[in-house]
Amino acid sequence: MLFYREIFSLLPVLTTDRLILRKMKLSDARDLFAYAKDPEVSRHVLWETHTSIRQSRRFLRAAKRQYRLGQPCSWAITLKNSGRMIGTIGFMWLNTEWLSAEVGYSLSREYWNRGLMTEALRAVIAFGFDTLRLQRIEAQHTLDNPASGRVMQHVGMQYEGTLRQRVKNKGKYEDVKLFAILRTDPRL
Repeated sequence: MLFYREIFSLLPVLTTDRLILRKMKLSDARDLFAYAKDPEVSRHVLWETHTSIRQSRRFLRAAKRQYRLGQPCSWAITLKNSGRMIGTIGFMWLNTEWLSAEVGYSLSREYWNRGLMTEALRAVIAFGFDTLRLQRIEAQHTLDNPASGRVMQHVGMQYEGTLRQRVKNKGKYEDVKLFAILRTDPRL
């Protein structure tokens, strides 16, 4: 368990062709608010639409607390060419006994359908298998967000089933599709 706490408290920087995944910081508040205030972005995640930059700062302080405590947490997804934060991706939970974890993500609508989330998810999956030594990584999406499922498929995750009323989102129970990839599966 100490191994995982140390890694999550440090949360190493991950780089891809177009992105840098790094710890969130308070100076990301304006970038975070720019996309977190969009109801189309927040519709598919469990957090509420941000109504003020103060709410975005609270979100960032909570992330920093997770880093300090060494808990599973998220990276800021930033553009390599500008440093602008355009989303988050990370581990929602991690089971050290079964070596499994769940990944979740969100992205500014301005950057949808450009392959950026696929790029970020590939990096996080590689980190999960290579650094965290996980056996299984899963992700889920609500039925009204099939684009998220396509991202999961693009990295080699396999559909495992629909879980009825798995999450309560914005006051309503929703079904989700569950995808997973195993250490032994091919990574795309």
